[in-house]
Amino acid sequence: MKRAAIILAGPGLGLGLALAACTPEAPVSMGKSDYDRFCVACHGADGTGDGPAAEALGVAPADLTTLSARNGGAFPLVEVMSHIDGYTRRVENGDLVMPEFGPALQEGRLVMVETGPGVTTPTPERLYALARYLETLQE
Repeated sequence: MKRAAIILAGPGLGLGLALAACTPEAPVSMGKSDYDRFCVACHGADGTGDGPAAEALGVAPADLTTLSARNGGAFPLVEVMSHIDGYTRRVENGDLVMPEFGPALQEGRLVMVETGPGVTTPTPERLYALARYLETLQE
């Protein structure tokens, strides 16, 4: 289990607040629950992009089972979380491809997630759990 410490101190305070957290083991059931709530309509139950609303969209939903394959065999956790959150969003032909789900996943606790070598970032646990659930769908 990885541990991270963040020291917060204001100028001249001389005191710091240490926050210790570990990289979480997000429950897959939490991620699946949010997937069923927010993603199934477009991406389908198996993540291949064949949900009941897919035909009505101007752009076909992404096949979420090939995220790792399209990233050289490694699951792109940070990029997936950024896309779900709405931080990075694709626009094709002037149309938004996917809604922003960040605000819907903000409820609950924050967990420290390694987002780069030696970098941990406070991340909504539900966002992290959803991304980890998508990782289980990889072919």
